[in-house]
Amino acid sequence: MQPYGSPSTTTAMTDIPFSQLGLCDELQQAIRDLGFESPSPIQALAIPTILEGNDIVGLSETGSGKTAAFTLPALQMVDRDDSVAQVLILSPTRELCVQVCEEVHRLGKHMQGLRAVPVYGGTPIERQITQLKRGAHIVVGTPGRLLDHLRRKTLKPATIKLAILDEADRMLDMGFREDMEDLLGALHADHQTLFFSATMNKQVQKLIQKFGNDPKEVSIKSQTKTVSTVSQSYYEVRNRSKVEVLTRIIDTSNPRLSVVFCNTKRSVDECTEALIARGYGADKLHGDITQQQRERTTRKFRDGKFEILVATDVAARGLDIDDVDAVFNYDIPQDPEDYVHRIGRTGRAGREGKAVSFVFGRDIYRLQSIERYTSQKIERAKIPSQEEVEGKRADQLFDLVKNQLEKEYTRSYRHYIDRLLDDGHTATDIASSLFELLRDAVGREGEKIAEDDPNYKPGDRKKPRKDRGERGDRKGGQRGDRKPREKNPNAETLFLSLGTSQGIRAGDILGMFYREGGAPDGSVGQIQLFPRHSLVDVEKGWAEKIIKKLSNSKLRGQRFRIGPDRMS
Repeated sequence: MQPYGSPSTTTAMTDIPFSQLGLCDELQQAIRDLGFESPSPIQALAIPTILEGNDIVGLSETGSGKTAAFTLPALQMVDRDDSVAQVLILSPTRELCVQVCEEVHRLGKHMQGLRAVPVYGGTPIERQITQLKRGAHIVVGTPGRLLDHLRRKTLKPATIKLAILDEADRMLDMGFREDMEDLLGALHADHQTLFFSATMNKQVQKLIQKFGNDPKEVSIKSQTKTVSTVSQSYYEVRNRSKVEVLTRIIDTSNPRLSVVFCNTKRSVDECTEALIARGYGADKLHGDITQQQRERTTRKFRDGKFEILVATDVAARGLDIDDVDAVFNYDIPQDPEDYVHRIGRTGRAGREGKAVSFVFGRDIYRLQSIERYTSQKIERAKIPSQEEVEGKRADQLFDLVKNQLEKEYTRSYRHYIDRLLDDGHTATDIASSLFELLRDAVGREGEKIAEDDPNYKPGDRKKPRKDRGERGDRKGGQRGDRKPREKNPNAETLFLSLGTSQGIRAGDILGMFYREGGAPDGSVGQIQLFPRHSLVDVEKGWAEKIIKKLSNSKLRGQRFRIGPDRMS
């Protein structure tokens, strides 16, 4: 290998289409399918250089499109008639391995017979061995697990034509230096090596000097990772308190549109159902949702048809909406790059934005990693109290009524007031009653959480004390001190033989009624939870159909009885 001294550097941006980068028709078709019109600077500079057979050092920041910059030429160089491993991609984490492998499959979807396999620790190695033995053209893995396969001879270095180090600086920071050197040292001397890194530090430079072969440097000018118009903060919150804290922040800051990011599809489902059960307009995006439904949901969100979008990172890629006021990291991302992508959804076009992260326990280390990566301090914030939320709602209610009084058509309802005055009610009593009704209509139920206790310390595992009137109380089953609402005359009440003592939540019931019960949108009303049973109001005419569909179902793995409530 030649020493890495002063590599030839290419920094000029080339404004050319993908069709002029030397990529085959199959790759160009995949690019068009994904909606990309022109390459990013790193792609325009790196792809032709790689296809010429050069080693390169790619220096680029987050969001520059570097994954496609090395994936596209790697796919072009694969000989699909030969089933051996030809491309080796090293990534620092399991999550990045999965993301890179997904990108390989997306860009190579028109390449018949292509096989790519991710290998990483924390999962049974036997399954990965089976996949490698079947044949894989591209292997994406973490250094430790790749070295394990190398020692077991399930990965043969002699067949590797192209080695790619994705985020080399990060792998070195994580202590993979020896593993990386052992892997690169085992490859044949005539292979091609691509080093991609966000920074050029001494460790990266030493690695390039040792294993690079006269590499060409492709650098893209560093850009600010986060925008100054986005305020960033974090809250220390247990998992069970996240929904409550999320709704308190939304109620006190009142963002018009919010995006809530979760790390898993299950977390997206549970968060969305919990928000809907509390009366918020919410919808979701994740990998199990069809592309047509994703587009419909995104369009409705952009049009303001609902206020909160809950999504995974993969599902939210390409989400381009300027009016998002707040981004919530419901689950802190594994990768600092994902954090930057997430909060980039707000604070656009010079507007102010808000980025909020929920952390607990070891999540604080991920947060510190994000702070180092972005070179910005993320301030800890105090969870809004129930009193603050109620005070904010009261202010909003006052402004709502005040604005209504200033509208001309308010006079058309004056005859109702006159009738009430004729019946002997005072104007003050009438106004108080209307305020109470309006408060009940727009108010949302909250709950006490352990974090409300002034003596609570993060890490405490004791559950919050259940006071009278909290959810599960037999006297009405409502949270807080709110009185039970009047039964809707257009609804039927169903009895469900599961309650809070079995860990059932309103969101669980709501999701089951809509998904498995076939209830139409908006047909499920009030849900009351008791220790051993629950009561659910459904629109008249749907009770029998829902009962029939749910007769053999399970909720949280538990069988239950469902039928008309005989006490209603």
